[in-house]
Amino acid sequence: LLLCLVSTLTMAEPDDLYTLRAQFWMGHYNLCLDEAKAIARRPMSPNLKLEREEFLQRAAMALGQFDKVVSAASAPGASASIKALGCRATYETSSDDEGAKQQAIDELKTLLADNEASPSVQLTASHVFLQAGMTREALQCVHLGSTLEHISVCLQIYLKMDRLDLAAEQLSLLKQADEDSVLAQLGSVYLAIATGSSTAADAVHHLSSLSEQYGPSPLLLNLSATSHMVCGNFEKAEEALDECRSEFTGEDVDTLVNTVVCYQHMGKGLAAISPILAKLKTSYPNHTFCQGLERVEGAFEREALKYKVAA
Repeated sequence: LLLCLVSTLTMAEPDDLYTLRAQFWMGHYNLCLDEAKAIARRPMSPNLKLEREEFLQRAAMALGQFDKVVSAASAPGASASIKALGCRATYETSSDDEGAKQQAIDELKTLLADNEASPSVQLTASHVFLQAGMTREALQCVHLGSTLEHISVCLQIYLKMDRLDLAAEQLSLLKQADEDSVLAQLGSVYLAIATGSSTAADAVHHLSSLSEQYGPSPLLLNLSATSHMVCGNFEKAEEALDECRSEFTGEDVDTLVNTVVCYQHMGKGLAAISPILAKLKTSYPNHTFCQGLERVEGAFEREALKYKVAA
C-alpha cells in the first residue's frame, strides 16, 4: 500500500516543477529561486502553485533569508505549510533563545495536530525536530513515506541511527517509486558513504553524473569531498573543497568542517587548521561540530589542571 501510494503520487506529478525541485534538492538555491520566478505566471493547479511557493521559501531560507520566510508566514491567508516554514525560520534564528525555539516547536506541534494529512507540514516539522535532537518525533512525521521527500528524510534518519539496513529499505522504496529521481540518486550517495570505503566509489560516480548534468553546487562538492575521504583519497577531497571555496562563498559550515577533517588526515598543522576552527566557532557556535569540540576542549582543560606543576 505504501509503495502504491508513493508511485501514484510520483506518476501524477506534472513536469511543471521538475526543474524547481531538482535545483533545490541539489543545493542550487539561487537557481531554484530563479526557476520559481520564471514559472510564477505559468498556468498550474492550486496545489502546484502552493508547492512552488513552498520551494521558493525553502530556497530563501537555505540562503539565509529568514526574514522573508517569517514575513511570508505572517501574511494574511498564509497556508499551514508556509506557517510551518515560518516556524522553522524562527527556530533557526533563535540559537540563543531557548524560549523562542520551544515556542516554534510548540507551534509546529499545533500545526501537525490541525493538519495531520499535510505532507509539507510533516516534512518541515521533521527537519526542526531533528535540529532539536528529537529524532523519534522527527521519524514519526515521515515514517509513512507519503512523498518522495518523506522517504528521503526517513532514510537519512535511519543513517543517523546507524540502521543501515532500514536505510537500505527506504532507498529501495525511492528507486521503486522513481529510480531516476534526484532524491533516489542522492539517497544512493548517502547510503554508499555511510557503508564505508567498499561502496564510497559508487557515491563518487553518482555525484560526478549529477554534477555533469546539473552543474556543481556546495552540497554536491561537499558530498564529493566526503566520498573521496571515505575512499582515503584526501587529495581529491581537497580539490573538491578548493573548488567549493573558489566557485562559491566557501564559508558554509559543511565546507569548513570538511576542510578541517581533510587537513587533519593530510597531516596539515595548526597553522592551516586553526583559522578555519576560529571561523567555525565564530560563525556557527551552535553547530554540533563546534559544540562537540567545545566539550572535548573543556574536558582536556579539566584533566590538564590535574597535572599542572606549580612554578
